[in-house]
Amino acid sequence: MYYRICEQGLVETDRRCWEEQTGAIGIFDEEEWSRELNLQEEFSLDRKEEHTFFCRFKIYASYLFGVFYIPVKKKERKHDRFAVYILKDRLIFIEEDSFVKDLIHTIRGRIRQEDYTMELFLDDFFMAMVEEDILYLAVLEREIADMEERVLQGETDYFHYRMLGIKKEISRLYCYYCQLMDAAKILSGKMNTCGDFSERIDRLKQEAQSLREYAMQVQDVYQSEISIHQNNIMKLLTVVTTIFLPLTLIAGWYGMNFYNMPELGWKYGYPVVSGLSVLIIIGSLWYFKKKKFL
Repeated sequence: MYYRICEQGLVETDRRCWEEQTGAIGIFDEEEWSRELNLQEEFSLDRKEEHTFFCRFKIYASYLFGVFYIPVKKKERKHDRFAVYILKDRLIFIEEDSFVKDLIHTIRGRIRQEDYTMELFLDDFFMAMVEEDILYLAVLEREIADMEERVLQGETDYFHYRMLGIKKEISRLYCYYCQLMDAAKILSGKMNTCGDFSERIDRLKQEAQSLREYAMQVQDVYQSEISIHQNNIMKLLTVVTTIFLPLTLIAGWYGMNFYNMPELGWKYGYPVVSGLSVLIIIGSLWYFKKKKFL
């Protein structure tokens, strides 16, 4: 598929016009590009784009070569890859799916200005590439906030599993934005374009870093709640132990069964000891209640 940049904006064209005119944009799949030997030889385009899992631009004598690996969003469930050659008067995209085509279709519907240039197209293209990322980061933020509310409500089931998934996702996006930041710096320095894209990536990078810190704070809240829960259990065990300690002493004392213990032969011995034990329990409960241990 071929396009050219002209006064009307971005219009579709044929192969002959694409080869003859400047401001041309071509989109090839990998099989088509492998057959474009004459084109590769004409512009010395011999870079490989397969098996990429990162985003970067490299500078060569007569062109820039970039490979881009767009990480999967949870709602999309698939990655996108494409490569781009930026020459003096044309752009060549290589992709297997329709990611670049969809972005160009979106851009064509938005162009409202005259004197549209390749530099403006590149800025629009990369801006469209990360257009919905801020919304996805907002979704991750809501997930973290929901986990925080659940933790404060005492619902901590599968917390570590869910938090691990979110932290991995944020870390992956942060690395992605760091790579895009490097690519934007090369575009800004070599072609004097993508200034808005660079600012957008910087904001997304900062937002991803904020989410990383927020996730760590929520994890600290979870650990605090676990510690509080454990302290409450230990306090309850301490109260129970303290209540039954004097009862254990009484049972051990009168369990010695010496012949000269007068309480053993007293007919009121058992009721008195039982009553004393009840008083000890009531007194202990009252004391702990007063001290707000219960």
